[in-house]
Amino acid sequence: MKIRFKRSVLLLSLLTFAVTAQAQSGSLSNAMLTGLFVIALLILLVVIMLVSDIFMSEEARKVGADKTGDNYTLFPSMSEITKPRDIGYAKGGSVTRLKRGHDIKLEGAAQKVLGDARVNTVAISPRDFVGMSPIPKVLVEKDDEIKAGDILFFDKKRPEIKYASPVSGQVVDVLRGEKRAIDKIVILADKEQQYTERAAVNLNDFKSREDLVNYLTESGVWAFIRQRPFELVADPADVPRDIFISTFDSAPLAPDVDFAMKNKATAFQRGLDVLNKLTEGKVHLGLNASGENAPSLTFTRAQNVEKHWFNGPHPAGNVGVQIHHTAPINKGEVVWVVNPQDVAIIGNLFTKGQYRAERTIAVTGAEVREPKYYTLPVGASVENILNNNILTERKTRTVAGDVLTGTQIANDGYLGFFDDQITVLHENDEYELFGWMNPVAVRPSASSTFPGSAFKDITYQAETNTHGEHRALVVTGQYESVLPMDVYPQHLIKAILANDFERMEGLGIYELAPEDVALCEFACTSKTNVQDILRQGLDVIREQS
Repeated sequence: MKIRFKRSVLLLSLLTFAVTAQAQSGSLSNAMLTGLFVIALLILLVVIMLVSDIFMSEEARKVGADKTGDNYTLFPSMSEITKPRDIGYAKGGSVTRLKRGHDIKLEGAAQKVLGDARVNTVAISPRDFVGMSPIPKVLVEKDDEIKAGDILFFDKKRPEIKYASPVSGQVVDVLRGEKRAIDKIVILADKEQQYTERAAVNLNDFKSREDLVNYLTESGVWAFIRQRPFELVADPADVPRDIFISTFDSAPLAPDVDFAMKNKATAFQRGLDVLNKLTEGKVHLGLNASGENAPSLTFTRAQNVEKHWFNGPHPAGNVGVQIHHTAPINKGEVVWVVNPQDVAIIGNLFTKGQYRAERTIAVTGAEVREPKYYTLPVGASVENILNNNILTERKTRTVAGDVLTGTQIANDGYLGFFDDQITVLHENDEYELFGWMNPVAVRPSASSTFPGSAFKDITYQAETNTHGEHRALVVTGQYESVLPMDVYPQHLIKAILANDFERMEGLGIYELAPEDVALCEFACTSKTNVQDILRQGLDVIREQS
């Protein structure tokens, strides 16, 4: 700083001397003379600032303020210039900033309004649970009268885990698929719900962890707890290293979890207390640091958890990404994951003594007349919600879930066991001239080839056209650019296709679930079904473990 000061003084002196000499000799025009004097004044201003900066830093040194690490000068340091903006509300935990990823902004986000809809039928499908035998043991028959919380079926391979009915009513059908596999158990819901009553218990009443686990499995709420790797319903015999909960969803048109969890703070905290009893490690809470406002107090004031903040584009809200940046999964380790609304379902069992399996779901998409929220039982029929609520000008597709990971269903179909969103999009099956080479087509894309990439806030209408066909899988780096994890997804996919067991393990398959690579599938120019391939690889690993 002192060297710069001396140089500035010397430069100012030389410039002043030169201007004065030239002015006396009359060799400079008035305009040039004025310009030189302006330059001299600017240099003088810089000198004054440098002198002030020296005095400030010297005073800071005298009083010892320089040892605090703060910069007591007029000029910011390079580290201060490049340092990310602090997130004022992100307190009580570490902040992880993710650069890789991509936000797909679509039209048709649900308004924060809670609608009212009558649910006539509910269906629970064993197909929603990874690894379950095709023909589980069904405990109900057609025309049986049941209550919410009554057990419907259990897996013959793991009979201790029970799967309960979310509603009371009459069993109207047990639908079977190929090879007599159970497809769905359909229940006609009562207008007034009746619950299998269980005595409200205190956590301290359980003498051992085993007693608590038995209570959870017998009541049916255990099915909401899944394990990583493999996304199976958690094994009651396991003690997980940690339990992870992501409190936000960054997928396209995803429901606002803060809104969905409104008035559920007590049940959520009770559910957290239960989960703490199930692990010898920690319960980790992933909080959203990307919004303008702080998350719900339900999450920020949660107790007995370790909080982690995540800032960045999708898939920042994926629990798999949060696990990777908090405490990655190694071979032989097991962690459990639970959705926030499912934590509240577990909590309700202890606060009300009832199996209340219901969620606040978002009905979204540009083809929906009134996109908004509904509180529905798990596995609810979407018929009454979509009836007269879809634009009829063109053909549509209904998806249970988001556009990246959802499953196509009929307009009178059913939500899956873990779904909290319905998306209706345009069924576009028209051929496009020149395909992706068309320079004027505006569509959601991870590529900067299209004009819309220059406008970050533009929204698009989702459609089903892939604008291309399946091609050879070429290493391009596209997958790595949208996956904020230290894995090589493209190499992993090739290892799965080659059935190379050791390479799959070495390339980090234990850390991934299909939803984590959904964005890779979106960005892929080869139109490769990345999620399906990863699921095949996980199944191979699981069968040989």
